[in-house]
This record gives sequence, structure tokens and C-alpha cells, in this order.
Amino acid sequence: MNYLTVENIAKSYGEKILFQDISFGINKDQKIAFVAKNGSGKTSILNIVAGFDTPDVGQVVSRKGIQISYLAQDSKFDETKSIEEIIFSTENTILPIIHQYEKALENPNDQEAYQKAFDLMDRHNAWDFETQYKQILSRLKLHNLKQKVNTLSGGQKKRLGLALVLINKPDLLILDEPTNHLDLEMIEWLESFFAKEKITLFMVTHDRYFLERVCNEIIELDNGKLYKYKGNYSYYLQNKEERLALEATNLSKAKSLFKKELDWMRRQPKARTTKSKSRIDDFFEIKKKAHQRRQEHQVQLEINMERLGSKIVELHKLKKSFDDKIILDGFDYVFKKGERIGIIGKNGTGKTSFLNILTQKEPISGGKVIIGETVKFGYYTQSGIQIKEGQKVIEVIQEFGEYIPLTKGRKISAGQLLERFLFDRKKQHDFVEKLSGGEQKRLYLCAVLIQNPNFLILDEPTNDLDVVTLNVLENFLLDYPGNLVVVSHDRYFMDKIVDSLFVFRGEGLVENFPGNYSDFREYENSQPPQSKDTKKVTEKNKPTSQKGKLSYQEKREYGLLETTIEKLQKKKQTIESQFENNELTVDQISEKSLELQEIIDNLEEKEERWLELSMKLEE
Repeated sequence: MNYLTVENIAKSYGEKILFQDISFGINKDQKIAFVAKNGSGKTSILNIVAGFDTPDVGQVVSRKGIQISYLAQDSKFDETKSIEEIIFSTENTILPIIHQYEKALENPNDQEAYQKAFDLMDRHNAWDFETQYKQILSRLKLHNLKQKVNTLSGGQKKRLGLALVLINKPDLLILDEPTNHLDLEMIEWLESFFAKEKITLFMVTHDRYFLERVCNEIIELDNGKLYKYKGNYSYYLQNKEERLALEATNLSKAKSLFKKELDWMRRQPKARTTKSKSRIDDFFEIKKKAHQRRQEHQVQLEINMERLGSKIVELHKLKKSFDDKIILDGFDYVFKKGERIGIIGKNGTGKTSFLNILTQKEPISGGKVIIGETVKFGYYTQSGIQIKEGQKVIEVIQEFGEYIPLTKGRKISAGQLLERFLFDRKKQHDFVEKLSGGEQKRLYLCAVLIQNPNFLILDEPTNDLDVVTLNVLENFLLDYPGNLVVVSHDRYFMDKIVDSLFVFRGEGLVENFPGNYSDFREYENSQPPQSKDTKKVTEKNKPTSQKGKLSYQEKREYGLLETTIEKLQKKKQTIESQFENNELTVDQISEKSLELQEIIDNLEEKEERWLELSMKLEE
């Protein structure tokens, strides 16, 4: 069943053409992601599809009676209202009935009002809806419905926006970067919810795990053309690569044919026959194909990193609290050269405060922060670039000098550097406030990196960046030789670039985990059920003298050993069950016997080492 059709739409702002001749359809139960580079008009297309904007050309035709809900990147609410008032002020006809019933429950003495409310609930079959509505609010952790909007954090506002669109159960849900401002736990719940629910989605997101696990179709706008891929993110990557390879082959063939036809054209006498006129017409079509160029520019990141000495950053008995809220409680850590650390934790546990303490932008409540003499921080904050009214793109970079030093004694102009960050000469003279959100983030990243930091700190760097820019940024960070600390809810990004994690559990507890996010999630899922409160008490009450018995490298090794041992035990059990069930041929028995012996030897070695470290920890 077709819900909505986009027919040949186009949109321009002044001389700038965002897109033109765009057509596609959205059918029931499709979960479509829209992928395009920053500045291509993704948000404009969402606004047009949702009915909040109109195209210059073309139209959007939706099925009669279809209900569409739209979650914008930054939801705007009346700051004077409470969460409850915002929720019950929507156009949903069932919510006021539930609201009336809940008010009646607050006044048990007014039996007439209670009976009237009860009858309304029955008449409109609102009981199931009430249960679902409360479940959604609970899962989104919106417990205090009396809380005013002006006291909510960015993450809470995002969750309120999600609650509104999910509670209304629309036929078509349009989402613009739904994972921005959410912590990892909330993203994983939302991912699971969308993956299993029968719901029709059309969204823009840079979260590649979200794309992989939720979407069943991807539409890409690339160099003005629309391409459709009926599959998830992995399918899209594979098929896009095949498409680009085919395009390159066809372009090469067209160029060869063009050279041949050009030679024929030059040898043609002035008096041409009717037969040759047809070939001449074909020549101009061949010429057009041969001169087609992909605008496949990539961000080129290159910095002249200053030398990093042996002493980097030392944190001794760090304490930090805001009134009664404890962020750090005696945290110790000594950074070593080249470490790449990711920071994860729920919103409000102090991740950004920790970064501000590292860079000495925020005072501590106790302890000591020692910064090495050679350390030069590059700090990419969530707030992004500070836009000055009337400032042009090139002026942002020229504040650091007309020429910027690169590696091996080379240097380039501010304009040349901006071209490496995909800002062409015309774009460099645009006003910064006219850039898209992703383009502003790219400019900010450029401004941070040209200062040549050797200790890079990134606070949610992936927000608003397109998938192409993200891949380039990741490749740059993989080669970056300095220290790296990053806070990000982008699991794909974290898996690719960090080696270990600081896990902010709340109440001042910070754990050092040796591995990336997927390692951490696997480790957490393998632990026996235990209440979080019990875990916190156990960890906080563990004597610090015990923790100090292991060196840094031993702590990392000890943390990974349990996961490794468990994997080896599972492999061992699998092979043993194959022997018991007579599933193997004679040749396989020989092969599996060798494999089993190797696993047993490895397991004994790992268990012995784990016991050794465990004994050392308990001394």
C-alpha cells in the first residue's frame, strides 16, 4: 500500500540549487533511510515530505487520511509548560480522555467525575492505549511529568519529542537524526523498538549501526541523482561500490570511443553526407558522456602535530561534584603516549564535565591535574563553532593565519585548506550562518585541527556529519599519532577508533574497560544478572589498595581474560557436542581433534594467567 509519493520536486535558495527532479515513493511497513552529503538538502526534503515546506517545482501526494508525525533534529516546545502539559496538548483524541481519568483518580471523593471518566475510557477502548502510553514514557525515562520544559537537558527534550511521535502511533513517522543527544542505552532501546515494531519510517541518520539494524531500504542522493538500495547499510555499501566501479568502467569506455570519434570528426571533409550527419549527432552525445565527472572530492586531513613529551596528563585523586551530585570520586589515571580512549555513560553522569576538567576549563573539587609541558589540546566541543554575525567561511580560518603549516615543512593558504575540507572558492565567501548544520561542524573540525594539537579531545564529533565525512574522519583518526579522548554515542565510530573505555556509571564511579564498545557490550551481556545498585555498591566498596596491586597493562589483560576464556569454553563445548552426536566424518574427526587440543591448551594457559592475576588482586 502506497502512503506517499514524491513527484519531481526541486528546491533552490537564491542561486544555490539544493536538488531537482527528485522522485520516490514510501509504502506501508518500509523503513527507509535517506543518505546524502551535508548541504545536499536532506532536512529540506524531510520538511517537504512532512508538509512543513513546499518545493519550488513538483509535488508530494499522500494517501487520504494518512497520519504523519515528524521528529525534527531539535524539537521546539513551549518552555513554560510541563512535560504533562506538552503531551496532553497534542491532537490525539484518546490522550485527553486518559488525562481526565487520571485527574479523577486524584480525587477519589468525587465519584460522579470518576464514573464519567471511567465510562469514557470504556467507550473509547482507551485502556490498552493508556498501558502503551505509560510504557513508552517509562522506557524513555520521562518519570516526572510535572517537570517544566525549561529545566530539561538536550537529551530529555529529545526523549520528549520521541514520546510525542511514538505515543500518537502515526501511519508514517519521519525522523531527522533521531539518535542525536541520546545516550547509548536509549539509542539501543530505540533501535530495538523500531526493528521489531510494524511501523513505516522515513529518516535521516548518521548512525550506521542504526541503519544496519533498522532500515530495509536506503535512498541515496549522489551528485544530483537518486539511487535506491533495497537492503540495509551493508547491502548499500556493497552495491554502491559495484555501481561506482561500473560507472568508472563505462566512463573509461566512453572516453576511448570519444577519442576514436574525435579523430574521425577531424578527418571529415566539409561536405558531409546524410549518413555521416547521424554519426556527427552521435559524436556530441558520446562527448557529453566522456566528459561526465563525479564530484567525488574527499576531505583531506593533514596536520603538523607538535612533538609529545614523556609526561602527558596525570589525574590524581580527582573529585568533582555539583552540589549533591558526584561526578568524580577519587579518580586516578596517568595517560600514556598514543592512547585512544572512548568515554561512555548515561546522560548526566559527567562525561562533558570530565573533558572540561582535562582541558582545565572547569575547576575540580579535589585532587590534582598535571599537564605535560609539550601537550597541546585540540578540543572539539558539542556547542560547535561560535558564529560571529556577518563572518564568512574563509575569515574563520584566516584568524589562524593566511598560511597554515603542514608536515615536512610545507604550507598552504587558508583557501587551499578549506578546499581540502570540501569548501570550494565560492562557498568560502558564504556567511557561516548560512551553512547547514553538518557544514558548520565540518568547518569547526577544520578550525580545531589546523591548530596542530597533539592531544585531541572530541565531544560528540559525529553529530550532523554525513556518512562520507564520517568515514574520512575515522581514517584520519586511525592514523593520528597523538593522544585521543572521545565522547560519542556513535557505536560504529567508537568501535573503529578507540582501544579502551572510561565507563561513567554515575555517583562518581568510573571504570576503565580494556576494549571498544562492542567488546564492552559483549562483556556486559555475559555477566550474570545483578542489580545495578548492587554492582555500584560492590565496586565503590572495593578497597582501592586491592585495585592498585595490578599495573595498568595487567588491568587491561585481566579485564579481557574473562571474555576470552568464555569464548574458548563455548568453542570447546561446540566441538565436544559434535563428537557426541556423531556429526563428523573420519577426516573431520582428525581435523577437529587437533583443533580441540589447541583450544584446551589455550584455555589452560588463559585460566592459569587469570588465576595468577586474580591472586595478585586479592593479596
